[in-house]
Amino acid sequence: MDVIAKAHLRLIHVMKAGSQLIIFGVFAVIVLDVGLTILAKWGAPVIPWDRTHGLVEYGLLWFTMLAAPWLARIKGHVFIDAVTQLMPEAGRKILAKFAYCVVIVGCVVLTYFSILLLIEAFVDEAIDDRGADFWLWTLYFPMPFGFGLVAIEFLRFLVGIDDMYGSRMDVREGM
Repeated sequence: MDVIAKAHLRLIHVMKAGSQLIIFGVFAVIVLDVGLTILAKWGAPVIPWDRTHGLVEYGLLWFTMLAAPWLARIKGHVFIDAVTQLMPEAGRKILAKFAYCVVIVGCVVLTYFSILLLIEAFVDEAIDDRGADFWLWTLYFPMPFGFGLVAIEFLRFLVGIDDMYGSRMDVREGM
């Protein structure tokens, strides 16, 4: 079990590193596009790249899906604990378990439907031509991984390995 836990943590950190590279790539593509547009307006013989919008849209989705499990692990996701701080300990635990179950079910449903979308787009060889011609399956590819691993992170909370409402100091330690 320890080997699986270490492999899971390593996968989450690899996905986090991938999201960091993607967000830097999005930054670089935007800077390049703006620079080429400025040069073109000054009369330079350059043509701004027409695929920037598509790459940025895909990059932001990939960045979000790859970083989500890591954010859940370090408790960096958004949640409101003002109500739970006023509750007695027993009520807080019951509410936390309910919240974990809701998130797990939601993530499992989203994982299932994103797998269906991924398979359908791959089999149909669908093309996304909104800003650039990309295979549509590349849009859906990170979704099952992101949602599935977030479900696993909240399952860890549900079985008592960790607690979402625990110390927020874990956020700083996880970074």
